[in-house]
Amino acid sequence: MDLVANLAGQSLAHPRSFVRRTVLLFCSSFLTAGIASAQAPVDVDSWQPRNAAPTVVAKEAIAFDSAPAPIDGETAALVKGRELESNRMWGDAIRHYEKTSRQFPESTSLYQRMVISRLHHDVNRRFSDQSYLASVRELSTSQALDVYSEILANLQTHYVENVDWARVQIHGTAALEVALVEDKFVDRLLPNADPAKVEAFRQSIHHQLQGRSTATRFDLRASAAFVAARAEDELGLSGTATVLEFLSGAVSTLDPYTRLLSPSQLDEMFSNIEGNFVGLGLELKAKDDYLQILSVIEKGPAEEMGIRGGERIIAVDGVRTDVEEPVYVADLLRGPENSFAMIMVANTDGVTREVRVPRRRVEVPCVENVHFVDPVNRVGYLRLTNFQKTTTRDIERALWDLHRQKMRSLIIDVRGNPGGLLSAAVEVADRFLSDGRILTTRGRNVRENFDYAAHRPNTWNVPLAVLIDGGSASASEIFAGAIADSGRGIIVGETSYGKGSVQGIFRMQSAKFGLCLTTAKFYSPSGRAISHNGVVPTVPVASTHIAARPDDEGRLVQDNEDAVLQKAAEQLSGRNMISRLP
Repeated sequence: MDLVANLAGQSLAHPRSFVRRTVLLFCSSFLTAGIASAQAPVDVDSWQPRNAAPTVVAKEAIAFDSAPAPIDGETAALVKGRELESNRMWGDAIRHYEKTSRQFPESTSLYQRMVISRLHHDVNRRFSDQSYLASVRELSTSQALDVYSEILANLQTHYVENVDWARVQIHGTAALEVALVEDKFVDRLLPNADPAKVEAFRQSIHHQLQGRSTATRFDLRASAAFVAARAEDELGLSGTATVLEFLSGAVSTLDPYTRLLSPSQLDEMFSNIEGNFVGLGLELKAKDDYLQILSVIEKGPAEEMGIRGGERIIAVDGVRTDVEEPVYVADLLRGPENSFAMIMVANTDGVTREVRVPRRRVEVPCVENVHFVDPVNRVGYLRLTNFQKTTTRDIERALWDLHRQKMRSLIIDVRGNPGGLLSAAVEVADRFLSDGRILTTRGRNVRENFDYAAHRPNTWNVPLAVLIDGGSASASEIFAGAIADSGRGIIVGETSYGKGSVQGIFRMQSAKFGLCLTTAKFYSPSGRAISHNGVVPTVPVASTHIAARPDDEGRLVQDNEDAVLQKAAEQLSGRNMISRLP
């Protein structure tokens, strides 16, 4: 979770607050690499004009003989991606296209396939979300259209770039087309519909909208209302469901980080900001066919039931991770407070057991594994897992604890940290910088333009190393970038993710939905754009397993097995200055 933010109603990151709005930064793996044409009808399968020659090479279209002709890297990436799509492995397809889009940033085809995979993945996620399903049942078509209008108004006012309304409509229409071929959508909303009629309607949507104006956001509302009425007349499809697909698709394809938030996602967002949530107390990572338990929150329900870091979850409430996508199974862990989840856990020896774990409110620590990695030279260490409301308080507590033990130098580990509150990132950087710029934000709306500077009081003057990797993103990059540009400490590891944009959370007034919207981009103190560039380490070290985290076999990694950590400790061990009080 990445939340670089202001809290609604409070002025934390910005000098002024905005009603019903929270400014955040989110990390996601969906990388924009091109723009789909807004001038022609789009085929959901190939994302190109239907009368155009295909630009995506399918696997069966490549001829193999005794001496197969070599294919270029982009084509090979498309072939592999289409294989994942054909197997409906949408999460894997998104991750594949994201990775290869970084290798071929000019490839519109890879971007287009990623958009389609995202649309398929998102509709399945939405229709597994009980709060979203409740909205489909309870909202009228008119109320759904009001939400759509409200979201479009926010795009026009706050989005970081000028909005192409034609493109927004095409992506919204594509989302409806995708939904009409997904079983979860059709089985729930059109269980008795004639499949031939559904397919005919799906193929006709773009043609029905040809010639309709896309000059303003009001035109888009009118078009969504038009399609909703036709869908209800021809298929008996809920007008609310139709409109929600239009707005979901339009939002989720604007950029990697903008998305619609269902009622439960909106609640979860603010729970994460506050540093607590209702759950089992587990930190998980989705693998190919299981959920890896990275850590177990101390005194949480999972720890009390004997679950340990390094173990694997292979089923939740009877749904197995080798049958359904692990990300989907992870969603089943969510639920109301005081309810229970039945999970099947495998230990590092492969022995399985079923555990009934209660869901309850859990306080999420953002600072962990505080200790001396080099007791002789008093090299302190702490890992920051995210930046939330409690981060400044928690890191200050850890620093004082290490200081009382005569800390001489410090390592702060933000590897794998996806980000967090902008205010927390700035405040943590301010603890180590006595003056100078920390961060600059710039948006299309001038209210997004801010310069954040360090202040001399409460500065910790201690030799410092910051550990980063490709999973360090957003708020982590704000912190690491400020330390790097100021020369305040060394940066050890690998280049960070390169997520350099600010998101705002907007609460809708017409219904309980939220909009996570990209509103600005941020820059390091030197003016360097973080987006797509990341923070470059001053001491490059190839990525290894992280200390106190499980390796591929589920065994917890020791300090001496973490090459990045050991290099940082080596760099700092010769610096004997005792840390000075802030």
